[in-house]
Amino acid sequence: MKAIRRFTVRPVLPEPLRPLSDLARNLRWSWHAETRDLFQSVDPERWAASGGDPVRLLGSVPPARLADLATDRRFLRRLAAVAGDLNDYLTGDRWYQAQPDELPAAIAYFSPEFGITAALPQYSGGLGILAGDHLKAASDLGVPLIGVGLLYRHGYFRQTLSRDGWQQEHYPVLDPHELAVVLLEEPDGTPAQVALALPGGRQLHARIWLAQVGRVPLLMLDSDVEENDLGERGVTDRLYGGGSEHRLLQEMLLGIGGVRAVRTYCRLTGHPAPEVFHTNEGHAGFLGLERIAELCAEGLDFDSALEAVRAGTVFTTHTPVPAGIDRFDRELVARHFGPDAELPRIDVERVLRLGMETYPGGEPNLFNMAVMGLRLAQRANGVSLLHGNVSREMFSGLWPGFDADEVPITSVTNGVHAPTWVAPEVFRLGARQIGVHRAEDALTVGGPERWDAVADIPDQEIWELRRGLREQLVTEVRERLRASWRQRGAGTAELGWIDGVLDPDVLTIGFARRVPSYKRLTLMLRDRDRLMDLLLHPERPVQIVVAGKAHPADDGGKRLVQELVRFADDPRVRHRIVFLPDYGMGMAQKLYPGCDIWLNNPLRPLEACGTSGMKAALNGCLNLSVLDGWWDEWFQPDFGWAIPTADGVGTDPDHRDDIEAAALYDLLEQRVTPSFYERGGHSGLPDRWIEMVRQTLSLLGPKVLAGRMVREYVERLYAPAALSHRSMGPDVARDLAEWKTRVRAAWPGVTVDHVETSVAAALAELGTTLGLRVRVGLGELGPDDVEVQAVSGRVDEEDHIADATVVPLKPVGSPDQDGRWVYEGPLSLDRTGPFGYTVRILPAHRLLASSAELGLVAGPSEELVEAAGLLMR
Repeated sequence: MKAIRRFTVRPVLPEPLRPLSDLARNLRWSWHAETRDLFQSVDPERWAASGGDPVRLLGSVPPARLADLATDRRFLRRLAAVAGDLNDYLTGDRWYQAQPDELPAAIAYFSPEFGITAALPQYSGGLGILAGDHLKAASDLGVPLIGVGLLYRHGYFRQTLSRDGWQQEHYPVLDPHELAVVLLEEPDGTPAQVALALPGGRQLHARIWLAQVGRVPLLMLDSDVEENDLGERGVTDRLYGGGSEHRLLQEMLLGIGGVRAVRTYCRLTGHPAPEVFHTNEGHAGFLGLERIAELCAEGLDFDSALEAVRAGTVFTTHTPVPAGIDRFDRELVARHFGPDAELPRIDVERVLRLGMETYPGGEPNLFNMAVMGLRLAQRANGVSLLHGNVSREMFSGLWPGFDADEVPITSVTNGVHAPTWVAPEVFRLGARQIGVHRAEDALTVGGPERWDAVADIPDQEIWELRRGLREQLVTEVRERLRASWRQRGAGTAELGWIDGVLDPDVLTIGFARRVPSYKRLTLMLRDRDRLMDLLLHPERPVQIVVAGKAHPADDGGKRLVQELVRFADDPRVRHRIVFLPDYGMGMAQKLYPGCDIWLNNPLRPLEACGTSGMKAALNGCLNLSVLDGWWDEWFQPDFGWAIPTADGVGTDPDHRDDIEAAALYDLLEQRVTPSFYERGGHSGLPDRWIEMVRQTLSLLGPKVLAGRMVREYVERLYAPAALSHRSMGPDVARDLAEWKTRVRAAWPGVTVDHVETSVAAALAELGTTLGLRVRVGLGELGPDDVEVQAVSGRVDEEDHIADATVVPLKPVGSPDQDGRWVYEGPLSLDRTGPFGYTVRILPAHRLLASSAELGLVAGPSEELVEAAGLLMR
């Protein structure tokens, strides 16, 4: 029989056990081993059955067991210690509190998904896991972050396989009352709500759920409320589901509703108002529009409000391809803004202009969320050094006249939250070397360039650790594989072979990620005979564990999954290669530590960062990867292998896959497996392999930390954004907006009219300093409005300047009778070979974060360049 109504019945904890409720409701337990151990000791069997979720555990423990624990002195002492530790963690000063006073009082961090723990399934892949790690690291560092997202009633889908290996999706309903979240309430006890205006006089209501992530509150908006019609109730149904309008409403709720939720939270709790707003990818970009509307309501005009909002906004892009960006039809966006919908006081044309693709190849009828994000943020970044370069190229059309390397997009390489991803056994090994507190600090705050203490760990201990973790993975894989085959319809009698799947003494390769085509799940299958030879080698076999989800609408990705599954089903190799369905955080935490090699073979440069390899590295797993994302930045032969790529222009995709797959097989056959299986003379251990593990931990470990990443965000982006925000009062914002308007209007009259140097010859000696004299026209502008620069450096065959040096020139005297100004300055010939220079004029204002901010530049005309002979050799 099916119930007609469902309730969540919460346990009544005996008074001595009340702290258990607080511990369960703060998600710090997800990365704090002592808290998890305490909950496990409540009832080990039910803890396992609950999937390691304290809220579910407490809802299932019999009252008799709770009564026993309430009188168990040993348990109560442990409970008091763990509760006291949480209180110290929440109230004590941390890294942030020891920094200079000019840091922001609060930062709001918006993301469409957050991967905090498997018990709160609100993530699909890397973007969400990164956002969760960002919150956790901010909590550990004491950074006053407020997270903002949506609460999806179905989360992301659960994946199973059909008998023939086709991916099947399931969307279990999540009851917020069974999650570690609480409703944000008004003083009278009613749920706090935000509302968005919809076309036709309707409204989209949402209540606010609060998840406590250590010290960081995470606000999640939920449209499944009685005040909404059926359509509006479904806005927050699924992560990345639905059509275009559904997605637009999700992103309006996240951005606009999210700002309103932050204001409500600060009003109700007294939390400081954010000085900085961080947009994690373009989905939340509408937050800038809501903040502009707030300032317009206080009397500012749109342009002035835009300047004030930009000053305190940080935008992070995660995609290296235009296809990865959300773009909406202009008419759809226009319908949802203006007098009859949301933000009625803002001219719809101003909204649309923010998302217009006003660059060569752009589509004028589409509204681009990333373009809006960049226009609404004074500071922007990619998520690895290489991705920063790719992003500057990709968005360079927004800054015409500037070389890509001058586009104002920097990079902060992602990191991972070590306490979440490091196996307890690895942590204990480190703690034995340097002590528990120093080990915790090393994993959370970071700081040193290398972990030298790893050098003192004996080879035998490292090798035993790695084998023990591999053995745990073998057990885990067999359990998951057996469950998967039962879901595929197999009977117990058919599954005896699973007891022989994987071997704890065989080199183990892991490959787990989402399954878009560019990540090339099936590259390993390119030459199946060579792969079989590797899997079944009599002396040096390898075994492979694969996991990954294709997007529900991506049939191409599902075909890749099916192709891999069918190969792994082959009785000849199924003991050496497995595909595990339903990849998520719970599986990942077992997979990373248990693998010896983490494989990553995307099409370069389409992997923005790729943090899975970082999590593996923190557990002593070696990376075997294409030089993309973070691996391009930090690879060294001391601790891993780079798969050669054939990413030249015009390479046929099939031919490219053949070349790169062959390179992968060569590496495995000739370098990777020999290193793992060759034993040293006296020790009988694989000395070369153990040394690479040691180098991975000591050299890569400190780099890949989310603590390092968040500290970089604080120092390089949040602190400058807070200073800009504070300096941008209403009058200053008006002045800056008026100045920009004046400069844009006058810019066509800005010219470089004449350039001359003190040496006319085409040859000069290294170390020579030339005198440069330039005559410019500034039209309606004055020297205070611009900077005239000499740009010099080595030139290529087409006279493009590389590795440029920029020197500002100074105005000399007053304008001549034609209104022209003369600028002078030195030009140092500081390198040999072909050398060139040019002159340009840029807008200049003390409140600009970058001289490229307005996208305006004036340089010499083609005629002037030809006449000047600006090239020196």
